[in-house]
This record gives sequence, structure tokens and C-alpha cells, in this order.
Amino acid sequence: QVHGIVRRSSSFNTGRIEHLYKNPQAHTEGNMKLHYGDLTDSTCLVKIINEVKPTEIYNLGAQSHVKISFDLAEYTADVDGVGTLRLLDAIKTCGLINSVKFYQASTSELFGKVQEIPQKETTPFYPRSPYGAAKLYAYWIVVNFREAYNLFAVNGILFNHESPRRGANFVTRKISRSVAKIHLGQLDCFSLGNLDAKRDWGHAKDYVEAMWLMLQTDEPEDFVIATGEVHSVREFVEKSFKHIGKTIVWEGKNENEVGRCKETGKIHVTVNHKYYRPTEVDFLQGDCTKARQKLNWKPRVTFDELVREMVDADVELMKNNPNA
Repeated sequence: QVHGIVRRSSSFNTGRIEHLYKNPQAHTEGNMKLHYGDLTDSTCLVKIINEVKPTEIYNLGAQSHVKISFDLAEYTADVDGVGTLRLLDAIKTCGLINSVKFYQASTSELFGKVQEIPQKETTPFYPRSPYGAAKLYAYWIVVNFREAYNLFAVNGILFNHESPRRGANFVTRKISRSVAKIHLGQLDCFSLGNLDAKRDWGHAKDYVEAMWLMLQTDEPEDFVIATGEVHSVREFVEKSFKHIGKTIVWEGKNENEVGRCKETGKIHVTVNHKYYRPTEVDFLQGDCTKARQKLNWKPRVTFDELVREMVDADVELMKNNPNA
């Protein structure tokens, strides 16, 4: 049985989990029960945890957009940093220290300005955003509760994980949605930020399996979860267009660079400086040797398969609902 916490909103904000409802049209719950709550409200967290008495808690809640964290720095700190402390304190308040296993969604953004390549569990942290800094507090408060109270608490340092359910304002989904719209004749051109940012991209379903595996071990430990492969935003764009039969040729430099379709001559991609971060993370590459050895985990979905799946899903989505 799964319980989830959902923020109150005047419009439904459960679009990515509606397929899990017993009746998606009526939002009727089955083995998944949702509770109204918020990581900024410690009282509601205590009430929910005391009522549910869970055996496993996965803290996947966050203001998770790195660029937006520069605009919402205080809110990001409150939710991503102190929110984690509130959850841990709620476990302690409810007397569940010895019966709960706690998973914290940590992030490769902790490494930021990378101190070694590839990054592993022992690599020094150097966050480059309010998001990364808030997650750094969360990482260490989890370690502290583990050592101070013997709570089974782990940090999953997950590198970028994507799927067709990725939020629309994240770069991978922005690319797959825009390419789908261009393919269907609904859009001509879209803008991106730093095309040369390189990331270690995996599939969310592989990474969720790794989260679960971390809580099935005998001793709590922190793990890096990654593919070990690095691809640029530029490459994600090229492969997405290639999947719909278009070849992108790059012209110009920096903010004046454009991506032109070789077959039609149309410009489909431009660069806009507003999508750049004040402090950029240029390169992330994970080393998941520890997870391979101790969890017997490895990624199954390749980068090419991920790109194709995301573009195909958005083509189907846009066919049925061009305004999605």
C-alpha cells in the first residue's frame, strides 16, 4: 500500500500519477492513498506519519528546478533543506526511529563545479545553485540522523533521470515536446540555454528501482546512481530530431547560434541567454561502481532508447492534445 503527500492546488496537480488511480476520471483511490500536506508544514507531516505509520518513506518532494532556485532561493531552502529535517523530526516525534527506513532524494547537483571525474560517493561537494546548496543541507542532516539516532536513512545521489513524465520546463522534456510539435506542424522553432552542458542521463524507472534497492539492504549507506555516460544538450537535440527524420546543422556562435534543418533549411532551435544559470554546471558524470557491487544494480535503458521513448510519447500526446 502506498501513501503520498500532495500539495493543495486550485487545479488538479496529479497529472503524472493519474494512471495509478483506481478510477482516473473520478480520482478514486485504490492501493494508493493521497494526503494533503506540505514539506513546509511540520504539523501535517507529524499527523500523516503518525496516522499511516509507514515502513518506508521516500522523500521525493522538492522545488527541483535548478534555474528557478535562483529566483526562489529562500523557498527552495525551506522545502528542499529544512523540509527534509521536518520529515526526519516527524519520524522521531512519532517514535518510529526503529521501524522506518528513510530514503532521501539527493542529487548530482551536489557536485556542481566538479572536483574529480567521474564523481563517486567520496567526491567532494561543490554546489553551484541554491538548489544544490539546499540539497547539501538535506544530505548532511540525513547522515546526522543516521549517526545520532541509528535511523535507517540513506541518500541516493541520483544523476539526471528522465522519462516521458518529466516536467515540461526541464530541458529534456522541453526538447522532446518541441520536436514532437515541429514534427506535427504545430511549432516552427524553440529556444534553449547552454547547449554544451554535459550530463549523465538515465531513465527514471531504472533509478526508482535503485531507490527501492537501497532500502532493502541490511545497513544504511549512500549511493551514487548513474549510467557513466555523458551527453550534451546539443546531442539530445540532434538525436531527438534524427528520430523524426530531420538533421540539425549548427550555425553561428554563443547566443547567435541556431540549429537549422538540413533537409528544409528552416531554423528550429535558437539560443536565449535567459535560460542560462548565473553559475553553470558544465559537466556531470557519475561512477556507480558501489551500486553495481553492493546493490547488484545497473541501468538498462540506453540514452538513445530514452530519447526515442520521450519523443514518441510526446508525439502521441500532442496528436491528441496540441495544447498540452
